Amino acid sequence: MGHHTLKIFSCRNSWPLAEKIAASYRTTLGESACIDFNDGEYQPSFNETIRGCTVFIVQSTFPPADNLMELLLMIDAARRASAHRVVAVIPYFGWARQDRKDRPRVSIGAKLVANLLKAAGVDRVMTMDLHADQIQGFFDIPVDHLYASKIFVPYVKSLEIENLSIAAPDMGGAKRAGAYAKHLDAPMIISHKQREKPGEVSGITAIGEVEGRNVLIIDDMIDTAGTLTLAAQMLMDKGAASVRAAATHAVLSGPAYDRINESPLSEVLVTDTIPLKKGEDTRKFTVLGVADIFADTIDRVYSYREISSQFIF
Repeated sequence: MGHHTLKIFSCRNSWPLAEKIAASYRTTLGESACIDFNDGEYQPSFNETIRGCTVFIVQSTFPPADNLMELLLMIDAARRASAHRVVAVIPYFGWARQDRKDRPRVSIGAKLVANLLKAAGVDRVMTMDLHADQIQGFFDIPVDHLYASKIFVPYVKSLEIENLSIAAPDMGGAKRAGAYAKHLDAPMIISHKQREKPGEVSGITAIGEVEGRNVLIIDDMIDTAGTLTLAAQMLMDKGAASVRAAATHAVLSGPAYDRINESPLSEVLVTDTIPLKKGEDTRKFTVLGVADIFADTIDRVYSYREISSQFIF
């Protein structure tokens, strides 16, 4: 099988992670640029030939929407420059919370994003900890769905926490937390929350043994940190010895940093799929890098090897 040269490129807002992925792969990022126009439009370009190459384009699609648009334009540019295969490496897949009609007359953003990526001409998508597993089925092309548990679980084991319990922040996260509980051989606590309106939680209760336990709350992302910090406080009020959290994507919008710093959380584990904001107090955060997982999976995809051994789930 004739091999097509592999090249890794990055859009602008995932540059630090993309550089780490390239370094882990023992290569450097390809030359690309993006011209900004005065009206806010922009045009990405490849500054080296990619004809016949297998091209990996790294970009997390966290807000603003420009991040998604820039990725779509890069994919289109790669197609028009005669790349052999174009793979979108989307460590954080935005709009993933819009995965169904949970209210009347709403959009299903995750499906629309899947359609946009396909329309732009992508051959394959690589991502990590989708908000909902079924989003893989929104695509008619292969989706490599990686799990941060591959780095979270060994780190948590290295802490050698006694009386460890794993908590889900809500019913929706029970399956994910259950997988961690199994790998860490720890009992589970499920938080049940009542919402008045989106983004606001009115009350929260725990199902499971909390007294005297060192609790680790597992989630796929932290957005405003409202649910997380409420759950942490509730667990401490119920007699937990300590509360930590592990969440793959540090969206951290609005008052998130302040809420976490004022909360009883002793440590918050996140990955670098989204960079932490500069100038914020990040003392409680431990950032674990995902570059090695992505580099290894890129190598496996490029050389047509299985990737199932990448998963501990």
